[in-house]
Amino acid sequence: MLIESALTEIKKLQQLCELEDGIELKLNWDLLQMRKAEEKNDFFHYEGEELIGFLAIYSFGNKAEICGMVHPNKRRQGIFRNLLTEALKELETRTYHTILLNTPTQSNSGKAFAEQVGSYSFSEYQMAWEKKDLVQKDSQVSIRSAEKGDLEFIIDLDADCFHMEKREAALMYEHVGIAGSVIIEHDGSMVGKLRWHVEDDESWIYGLAVVPKEQGKGFGRGALIQAVLEEAEKGQKIFLEVVPENEHALRLYQSCGFKQVSVQDYYDMK
Repeated sequence: MLIESALTEIKKLQQLCELEDGIELKLNWDLLQMRKAEEKNDFFHYEGEELIGFLAIYSFGNKAEICGMVHPNKRRQGIFRNLLTEALKELETRTYHTILLNTPTQSNSGKAFAEQVGSYSFSEYQMAWEKKDLVQKDSQVSIRSAEKGDLEFIIDLDADCFHMEKREAALMYEHVGIAGSVIIEHDGSMVGKLRWHVEDDESWIYGLAVVPKEQGKGFGRGALIQAVLEEAEKGQKIFLEVVPENEHALRLYQSCGFKQVSVQDYYDMK
């Protein structure tokens, strides 16, 4: 687990880079705050006592994502390349089908570097909810925090809906656990799930999925509306992520008041 002082230094550098470049970095704070001591996933470059560069590996089943940053005044000195080299050497000891480097689309320096070391794979929209009147039409749709006994259901659903092998989904939850996972129920039966991460005044939605045979019945929409209304009542800003190729999900989110605010690009490192 990263110590509190390290998390504070990462946050400070993130805020500096985002302000300087006008971007949103995807540092997966829910995962940064849950690191396992036995794995090396975080790489640091200091000058004196100041954090100048940071790179993180995030594991999702048989896929690894890499994201990082360098102080705006210290770029083009090989700092990030050295961090990446160290990270890739660490990844050689593991088995991943895919290794992706993530950079915000609007980051000119990030894109230039990513194009040198990898090949473009896909993009992902980050969307923010703009206040809109929403009505929960099906009173039988409800959401609740996931419990330990729900893990098998969650793993099966990820495998069915996100084109993963079951063992890959299980491996992912060995890293992230079920904290933040939410079960969607209809009339008392489990029909789907989503995942929340709350950071200060921001609430992020991930991995919304509905059992294939129950899709098209409005359960996902009902759960999304309920979750959004609950978080909005707390005064939270609400965000989610979606790949633009998932047109059904994109239309659902847009109809519920979500608007695109930034784009993340992913580059294949293999």
